[in-house]
Order: sequence, then C-alpha cells, then structure tokens
Amino acid sequence: FTPLEYDPPQAGHHRHVLRNGVVGFFVEDHDLPLVNVSLVLQVGSHLDPPDQLGLTRAVVSLLRSGGTARWTAEEFDEEADFLAASISTSAGLNSSDVTLNVLTKDLGQGLDLLFEMLRNPAFQQDRLDLYKSRVLQNLERRNDRTNSIERREWARLIRGNHASSTQVTRATIKSLGVPDLVAAHRRYFHPANFIFAVSGDFKTARMKLELEQRMGGWEVGPVAPRITPPDHQPVPGIYMVDKPDVNQGRVSLGHLGIKQGNPDEFAIDLMNDILGGSGFTSRIMNRVRSDEGLAYSAGSSFPAGAYYEGTFRAGFQSKSSTCAQATQIILDEIERIRSKHVSPGELETVRNYAVEVFPRFFASARVVAETFATDELIGRSPAYWLTYRDRLKSVTVEDVLRVAQKYIHPDRFVILAVGNVEEMLKGDPDSPKYSFEKLSPDRKIRRIPLPDPATMVYPE
Repeated sequence: FTPLEYDPPQAGHHRHVLRNGVVGFFVEDHDLPLVNVSLVLQVGSHLDPPDQLGLTRAVVSLLRSGGTARWTAEEFDEEADFLAASISTSAGLNSSDVTLNVLTKDLGQGLDLLFEMLRNPAFQQDRLDLYKSRVLQNLERRNDRTNSIERREWARLIRGNHASSTQVTRATIKSLGVPDLVAAHRRYFHPANFIFAVSGDFKTARMKLELEQRMGGWEVGPVAPRITPPDHQPVPGIYMVDKPDVNQGRVSLGHLGIKQGNPDEFAIDLMNDILGGSGFTSRIMNRVRSDEGLAYSAGSSFPAGAYYEGTFRAGFQSKSSTCAQATQIILDEIERIRSKHVSPGELETVRNYAVEVFPRFFASARVVAETFATDELIGRSPAYWLTYRDRLKSVTVEDVLRVAQKYIHPDRFVILAVGNVEEMLKGDPDSPKYSFEKLSPDRKIRRIPLPDPATMVYPE
C-alpha cells in the first residue's frame, strides 16, 4: 500500500475564547442539517463531601430530568420530544458532560432548552425521589457480579481511601435533599467551569454569539478544584474475594504506572500492545486463549493518568480451577518481555496499526471538537497530536525492552482474584504445579470479605 498521507486538524484553528472567558472548540460540518453542542463541565464526583457521596451525580442527572424554573420535568421532556432534540447528561470522577443534538432549523429553541436546564434547574422533588430510589436499588446488587466487585476492590487496593475508590452508601444517598442539589449547582455549575465542543451545520461567528447571549449576566463563581492525587502506596501480595456461587474467577494483577507527559509514554504504549493490549496479536491473548484455551479474553493496559499516575494492569476471566495457571502464564509473559528483545515484526505490527488508525481520533467533526475539548480539560499540549506518529515511529526494540524493565515491577504486583476461592485455591488436578500459594513469595493469601452492599461496612 502507498504510505498514508493525513494531516490532522489543529486545535488552534478551532479554539475560540468567548467574551466571558469560556473556551469553545467549533468545528463546522455542513453535510447534514444537524448541530451537536457538547459541554464539558470541570465538575466531577471527586468534589462530593464525605457525608454526601453521590451528590454531583445526582445534580447532573437531575439537570436533565428534574425540570426547570420555566418548565416542569414533564413539560421539558415534551418540549425536547417536539423538537426531536436529544439532550443528555453524564457525570464522572473528574468531569461531567451535557450534550444537545438538534436539527439546524431548531437550533435556537434547542439552545433555549439547554441553557434553561443549565441555569435554572428546579430539581423537582418527585424526580429526585425517583432517582434516589433507583440508586438505592442498584446498591443492593453491588455484590451480585464479579466484574463490579473486582473493579471496586482493585480501586481500593491501588488507590486506598481516595475519591476514585470511595463508594456511595444508603445513608449518603438518602441524605440528599433539594437544597443540597441547589447549593452544589450554585457553587460550581457556572461558566468558569465550562468548555464547549460544538460541531455540525452552523457558522462559527453566529454560534459564538448565540452562546454568549445565553450566558449573559450569569454570575461566575469559583473554578472547581482539580482532584487531589492519592497518597496511597499499594501493598504487594495476593488478595482474594470469595464469591462461591460462580464457576469462573476474575484475576487482575499490576501496580501504579505513569502520568501523562512521561517521555516514555509512546514506547510504553507499544510495549503494552505487544504484551497484552492489542487483542489477538498480543502475547497474553495468544498464550492464555489461543494456545491454552483458558480464557475467552485476556490482556493488559498501561494508560497514562491525566492528573496522577495511571496503573499497569493485566487480567482475564477463567474457570476457577485454571485461574492460577492463567495467572502464571501472564507472569511468564511479563518476564519474557522484560528479559528479551521483542521481534522487529512484532514491533512493526503494533506500530503500523497505531500509525494507520491515527485518523480515527478525528473521524468526524464531533470527534474533533470533543477531542480538543478533552485536551483543554486535562491540559494536554496541542503539539501532542502533531508529533504523535513521529514519536510512535521512533520507538525501537531496544526502547521496548528498556521501558518494560523500567516500568514493570513484578515484585510490586498486587494480584486480585474474585470468585470461588476454594475452587481457585484447589486448582486443576491435571496441572498440580500451578497454585496461588506458589505465586506468593510469603505463601500468604489475604482474604477480602464482601461488605454489606448498602453500607459498605466490611465484616471483621
């Protein structure tokens, strides 16, 4: 094939600062008569007070479903339906999102709905009661699925007592009242914490004016503080959570990783692709699934954290009796990539793939606008995308070995297994050489009991 020629869009060509200081990215696309307005709110659940965990998610959900000063919740839904406008909200740990998708001809009315919802939410009591009822029902099922248990306990082991690992409880949800939501909205839900990503069939100059008019006179409060990095150091070892009613176990192993901007970020990314991040071309998948038939999927990830270190993590799901064997295979593959050069062909495969799928980061006007808005949020340099492919191409097999040795430390591994502990410890009678006891240097298995799902109190 001829070399792929592609020049990525540049953030500076689409970045505009509105009169009130709000940054927006505007990417025009006139192929279809649709406009998408995405608002990134620099407000996440990390802001929740300890006794009101779940507050931010409640505010963000009730922005859309709780009515406004002008319309009741039912009337607001009818107005949106009449326009065939899609208005949605979602909240995360570090930020939240509000999105409007509307026909070009109805853009003005759609923006009226969006900003009425943002500026004047009513947080209707009946809708808050319904929201709380649904959350409380979900809390009761927190110990039902091994994937949610694994995710929760992994966060606790890696992050300790931190905003990224704390859990809402029945008490914190029940405590939420309309005045709490009103106060939280007044505190941080204002233009000082806005980043817009607008794409579709519009003219940039006109869209800027539309947004500025609707934010006119909006009192600007404080900028929301960024998340505080965790100060927890994970304790290496093997941890097991017993869920005897399942026939498959889930295993994760890893440790703290790197922060965004690390000079070895691209070499680490390609190293991880070879190890376990590239699906069927990865070593872990080939060994655990294709060669041994021990798991449907297995792999690894090594993302760079935006605000603090991310994690290196490898894992799989397998039948209880073969979990120890699959874990040992992953450890073997980690040792292999740390001790020997990968082949030039392996590196070429993952590198070529990463380079050739690069245009997907800018596959549509909406993706372009939202990518740049995310970069603005996390403080990523505009030069990141301009040098992306060159930095990938510069990675050598020597770099892969170097970063594997420098950034993967088996002696620091936290190994977490969730499932039928008795069966996992018993192992496969046909392969008695594999056992979790042999994986632990001190032969010690640390048990983690299941907490009460509503209170998150762990039995002693």
